Amino acid sequence: MGGSSSGGGGGISTGSNSSSGHSYETTTPLHFKSLSTKSGRSHYADNQKQLGSLPTIHHQGRGGRQESPTFLGVSLKHLSLVVLLLQNSVLVLMMRYSRVSVGPDQPMYLASTAVFIAEIIKLCTCTGILAYNTQSIPRTIDIIRREIIGQPGEILKMLIPSGLYALQNNLLYIALSNLEAATFQVTYQLKILSTAVFSVVMLNRRLTKQKWLSLCLLMLGVTLVQLQNVGTPKSPVVLDATNDEGDSDFLDSSGVGDELDSSSSEDDSLVSQNPIIGLFAVLTSCISSGFAGCYFEKILKGSESDMWVRNLQLGISGSLFSFLAMFYDRQKIYEGGMFQGYSAITWCVITNQALGGLLVAIVVKYADNILKGFATSLSIIISGMISVYFFDFEPSIQFQLGTLVVIMATFLYGRPDAAIPRFIRPQKK
Repeated sequence: MGGSSSGGGGGISTGSNSSSGHSYETTTPLHFKSLSTKSGRSHYADNQKQLGSLPTIHHQGRGGRQESPTFLGVSLKHLSLVVLLLQNSVLVLMMRYSRVSVGPDQPMYLASTAVFIAEIIKLCTCTGILAYNTQSIPRTIDIIRREIIGQPGEILKMLIPSGLYALQNNLLYIALSNLEAATFQVTYQLKILSTAVFSVVMLNRRLTKQKWLSLCLLMLGVTLVQLQNVGTPKSPVVLDATNDEGDSDFLDSSGVGDELDSSSSEDDSLVSQNPIIGLFAVLTSCISSGFAGCYFEKILKGSESDMWVRNLQLGISGSLFSFLAMFYDRQKIYEGGMFQGYSAITWCVITNQALGGLLVAIVVKYADNILKGFATSLSIIISGMISVYFFDFEPSIQFQLGTLVVIMATFLYGRPDAAIPRFIRPQKK
């Protein structure tokens, strides 16, 4: 793998000392955790010798100021945001496709089971990364025993974000069962607004007038997009979503939706899409996402614990909440099994969602929640174009204008004040 090494292993370069007029570079073995150099000994320092050869991540300092760490010459901050953008685009399209493309005589998979399995995959992945970092199974077991089993209070801290994330993941299935992928993507960007508000309240973060202007444009754009659904009747989607008794698993697994007419044709069933239910699911998900994201960021950046240990704690409590959600579908699971309706695309959705959750933790570590939200908003372009081709989505003038406004808000937020054109730059008093 690329990158330099020091002492036989990868390292983290901590920059230069410009105040003394001399430059220096130190390296420490790479852990997937906080890259800041804090005073005091971390309880993970004693296992540094056990690390093998890992990629080198550098902090390139200028004028004594540390910059974002890099991986193979690319800023981890920007690299993680780009990967998150692609992951979100693919996930939304796959989720939508999995909900409207069920073959004849095949039941719809239960969203609650999909969310639970995704949480289990997260747990296994975090454990594997932790073992890779320590290069020792006994050491990994010792960390789990000390940091997780021995500190139940830390898991209790994760109950709030894990519960909200479990709610959010289930709501996403409801939303994409009732909204087109492109409409969902644009509306879902309201989580940027909720994240901004919670970051000001919970993280004491100050937003410039430029950023507030971009958030106002975001709200305007989402409102224009939703005008396409105003007055729109429930639109049927042709798919098979019935079980042997003729009941729908399409929305009932989430507690909403109407029962299908069992007298439909043998090959197809008409499933109603309710934009109001979809909008409610998206709005609730945006609020839960904003609060949970800022809460998790505060815990993650305010602690010296390994990031993957934190994700293990989050995954354990998240699995408990997801299991409780499955309890709602216990009758359907008893009759048809936990994996009823599963297909290759279903497993792709579950895997993508699981790895996406871990990717969010990396983005929160190296960037912040608001940048994460604006990175995912760019997936509107990708999902919108593909939706037109695959799902016969016909965007209205309001939708196109609203999408353009949301994209403008995205770039406005990311640009420095000095680069904003004068005619839209907030005037300082």
